[in-house]
Amino acid sequence: MITEPPWSVEEHDRALDRLAARENFPVAAGLLPARHRAGLRAVYGFARLVDDIGDEAPPDQRAKLLGLVDDDLDRVFAGRTPDLPQLRRLAGAVHAHRLPEAPFRDLVRANRRDRAVQRYETFDELTEHCALSAAPVGRIVLHLFDAHERGLAAASDDVCTALQVIEHCQDAGRDYRDGRIYLPGEDLRRFGCTEDDLARPMTPTRLRGVLALEARRAADLLDRGTTPLMAGLPGWGRIAVAGYVAGGRATLSALERGRYDVLARPPRPRRAALPGLWARTLGPRALRGGRR
Repeated sequence: MITEPPWSVEEHDRALDRLAARENFPVAAGLLPARHRAGLRAVYGFARLVDDIGDEAPPDQRAKLLGLVDDDLDRVFAGRTPDLPQLRRLAGAVHAHRLPEAPFRDLVRANRRDRAVQRYETFDELTEHCALSAAPVGRIVLHLFDAHERGLAAASDDVCTALQVIEHCQDAGRDYRDGRIYLPGEDLRRFGCTEDDLARPMTPTRLRGVLALEARRAADLLDRGTTPLMAGLPGWGRIAVAGYVAGGRATLSALERGRYDVLARPPRPRRAALPGLWARTLGPRALRGGRR
């Protein structure tokens, strides 16, 4: 049973507050009713726990810790009390919203895969990784807002993939220091880059070209997925997802504004820009009717 920092529920809650303040996803947006905030926070807490195990736990303990998470998922979906405090919180959301099991298993699988696969040759391979590590979160969100039967899964996958690619661009230096490269190998070679370029104190021009390419691809995916989601989601779900999209677009703007120099200082979105981007994503139907 994981009970010591950083895995205690108190420490993890503080970590969630710090992460929510700097990441692209305004998960605990105060605009949402408490019933939705609680479900989103529980899911986000699970995803962060799994990611933190994969990124921060001692390497020789990661497989065991992910095994404990899998064991607790068994308990959650069998109606038994899980051992881990984060999974006990998740259990309430699972049963209240009848959340499916598969997306949670995929998130654990993605972190197991990260231990073995640390380079991606093509953008298609990268999006396959995102299908396990990002898209499941969007599918869970569709269930949280009772929108999973509206034919929006593919659009949700596009948005989640885009948001993760944007984060990989933003955090390329940190990922490299952690032993991973999410920029496709064929694109690095096409622009004349080597892996050593990711270790420099300032981003070389050739590497900025790769980052701009991946950012454009992410922007295209984001636009492609956002239109059907904004048309098909019910009220509060639409408002929440528009916030996620706004965070992604703000980060794309920050990358462009910083000329893709992610190594000297990883660009962060301007928080003051988020409300306007959020409103523009919602469009003319913003806050009109249908909220539940």
